[in-house]
Amino acid sequence: MFDTHELGRRPGALQRLTRTVRAPKDFGLQGVIGTPEGEPVELELRLESVMEGVLVTGTARARVEGECVRCLEPLERELVADFQEMFSYPDADDRGRSKQAEPADDAEDEDMTPLEDGMFDLEPVLRDAVVLALPMQPVCQDDCPGLCSQCGVRLADDPDHHHDAVDIRWAALQGLAGSLQDGEKDKKSGAEAGVDEEQEK
Repeated sequence: MFDTHELGRRPGALQRLTRTVRAPKDFGLQGVIGTPEGEPVELELRLESVMEGVLVTGTARARVEGECVRCLEPLERELVADFQEMFSYPDADDRGRSKQAEPADDAEDEDMTPLEDGMFDLEPVLRDAVVLALPMQPVCQDDCPGLCSQCGVRLADDPDHHHDAVDIRWAALQGLAGSLQDGEKDKKSGAEAGVDEEQEK
């Protein structure tokens, strides 16, 4: 939670903050890439008082971990996510006027995040910003060739890796040809054995 009491309700008042918070659980794209729970998240915040509330603009920096979707190798990198959110005064509408002076508009209230006793919770905003900044298909490098579809070898480790292509339409004939060759060898061996016997006589 962050406190806005120092700003007061003076439009134009500014406050700059630098904070380090701990990443909550499931901070990112679950099962794909994200910041480990408890990892430090560096925040740079700019709080500006306006007529209807406090405008918060900031940048979050954190280390993220994941797995390459092509070769399944672990990867990590620094994430930088920018965000901006308006936290409204509970008793003011979107034009800064007291709600007591006009009938309440429930549709407008749903689009506004209220301050609670001058405090605001930044976690939901950070989650949204981080998810939008993360790659949906993370890769260890842009040109990662992935894994061999036949044996699973990581192709980046063996650029010359290949398998001799076999046309499945000829596979059965190749097996038959091998059998015929083996049969010919057996016949030849038998014939040679017969010649040897005749010579011994």
